[in-house]
Amino acid sequence: MFNLSRYFSTVSFILIVLAAGVLGPFYRQLSLKQITELAESRNVAMAQVFENSLRNPLDNLMDASVGRDADFLKQSVEAKELKQSVVALMRHTAVIRVKIYNRLGMTVFSSDPAQIGENSLDNAGFRAAMNGVVTSDLTHRNSIDTFEGARAEVDVLASYIPVMAKDQSIEGVFELYQDVTPFMVQLQRSLWWVTAGVFLVFAALYLMQYVVVRRAQRILKEQERHIEAARDTLEIQVEARTDELKRTNTQLKAEISERRQAESKLNYLAYHDPLTGLANRRCFIERLEYSLQESGQEDQRLAVLFIDLDQFKQVNDSLGHGVGDELLIAVGARLSEHVGLIDMLARLGGDEFICLMEAVRSEEEVEMLAREIIDAFDTPFRLGDHELFLSASIGISLFPGDGSSVLDLMRNADTAMYRAKAVGRGQFHFYTPEMTRDARERIRMENLLRRALDHGEFSVHLQPQVDTLSGRLVGAEALVRWNSPELGLVMPSSFIPLVEDSGMIIPLGNLVLRETCQQVMQWRRSGFDLPRVSVNLSVKQLERPEFIDTLRDILDETGMDAASLKLELTESVVMGVGDARSVLLRLRELGISLALDDFGTGYSSLSYLKMLPVQQLKIDRSFVMGIGSNSGDEAIIRTIMELANSLNFEVVAEGVETDEQAAFLAQLGCQQLQGHLHGRAVNPVEFRARWAAAQ
Repeated sequence: MFNLSRYFSTVSFILIVLAAGVLGPFYRQLSLKQITELAESRNVAMAQVFENSLRNPLDNLMDASVGRDADFLKQSVEAKELKQSVVALMRHTAVIRVKIYNRLGMTVFSSDPAQIGENSLDNAGFRAAMNGVVTSDLTHRNSIDTFEGARAEVDVLASYIPVMAKDQSIEGVFELYQDVTPFMVQLQRSLWWVTAGVFLVFAALYLMQYVVVRRAQRILKEQERHIEAARDTLEIQVEARTDELKRTNTQLKAEISERRQAESKLNYLAYHDPLTGLANRRCFIERLEYSLQESGQEDQRLAVLFIDLDQFKQVNDSLGHGVGDELLIAVGARLSEHVGLIDMLARLGGDEFICLMEAVRSEEEVEMLAREIIDAFDTPFRLGDHELFLSASIGISLFPGDGSSVLDLMRNADTAMYRAKAVGRGQFHFYTPEMTRDARERIRMENLLRRALDHGEFSVHLQPQVDTLSGRLVGAEALVRWNSPELGLVMPSSFIPLVEDSGMIIPLGNLVLRETCQQVMQWRRSGFDLPRVSVNLSVKQLERPEFIDTLRDILDETGMDAASLKLELTESVVMGVGDARSVLLRLRELGISLALDDFGTGYSSLSYLKMLPVQQLKIDRSFVMGIGSNSGDEAIIRTIMELANSLNFEVVAEGVETDEQAAFLAQLGCQQLQGHLHGRAVNPVEFRARWAAAQ
């Protein structure tokens, strides 16, 4: 139990000591102040008596001191006369020493002759007195020289008092030393009495309160015994009730635990991607909404980075979705572990990830994060026996410049990601307003293209291919044109990339093949024979497993013989198909000729080239244009011709526009020419009108 008597005794003793310790010094300081004020007033009075009694000797001394040194002052008659008068005047008073300073701070008179001539200009008391303020200083001296000789252990009050001239100006300073030893002795004696009285009063109070506290302590002990008895009874009752509640709580805990586990699992699934364990779209959107509010209030910027994996579809198609899922898990883990500037990383679905960077100070910081993400894909992913190389394209939108809502920032980052993909794989791109306009234009163009397919707005034009030496028509290249009611005639370079990206290249490519074959057969039935026609193929067409069957159906449907059809493929198309050689061999088995278009602009391996079942190389127009003006282009053409001759390939030169170019190519042995020199791409009616007469 708490011992009230013990703590009361301790605290009371401490308070008594503190009270005595505070009151004693306070009383002493108060008494010293009274003694100082009293002694100072007596010194001022004595100074006035001194001044009234000895005015003439004082004035004489002040006048004689001007410009004099200490030796003169010590021997001057005025000082001697004044000393005698001062001793007589101060006899039997408490004043034990007198000093007089002129206005320059020099001691012109002192009861101790050795001090005459000293300069006290820097003395604080002197300066105060010269300003009309009386100051005093109470000190204890072990010894001091007085009018009556040396004295030991003396308490002295020194006062600095202005000396007033007849015109009430200050012409000097009195320094009077008063012996206050009797007062200090009396003060010390009174202090002891006061301290003793205070102690006795507090002791009496302590004893009275101690008696009361002891009584209270006994009452508390009695109450404690009653409380302990009641507590024991209550504990028995509580223990019985507790056992019952424990059994009930055990059952409830089991039920609550099951419910919490279920809720936790549901909550986790609601905010996390079940495959990678990363945050999902919902979690990212809620976090982004909160971050937008915080950034808006604190005037900060943030960045949203939309990440799309390049070549992921090839992994799924070639290795299966199981490996694809493992790859997605590995990507999420690598980004989480190795990219330190990400504030939040989430998977939106498929091969799309998105991350948030808060408190962005500059675009350079965002660029650094984007490069870290791209660099994280430099190391291949090892999944079992597979070593997979992957890259990522990143689109970036910034708050508040690129949008103020979650929808705007995510949409604009997605738009910027597609621009990064268009630039090249493994790149990042910041969003710009032009992208939105481009995206809207892209959507508009896609809608127009889909309508064009349905309404027959596409047509096939043909450009002649002639024998280099004779100029005889040996074939033509089929080129698609789009006659749009809104846009007019649209060239392929403006819509073919969009057609490929949107997947419309499949129906469009089949349309061009069918119409070209139909036109050739129609001419033949009417007496105009086009020896061979070339049609361009897209990588997406070659990737389709049913393409060979579709081509065979078109040939059967139109009655076109396979030997009259030549398919043109670029180097990028050949390199982009997984097993290009086997697909091309199947085309050759049908009897179709194959040409490698735009040769020299790609990066195909020569060792791989010689394995391909192609019969013709087409020199790209960019090299032909340099004939006569660029020796480098001419050297490339010579190299292509030597390569073609060594591999027994036929060569067609595209973009031939001048006789000089034709002559140069003929000299090198190029077999066929194609370009404006022999005719532009025109519709079938104009083409037949131009070449039918030549047959």
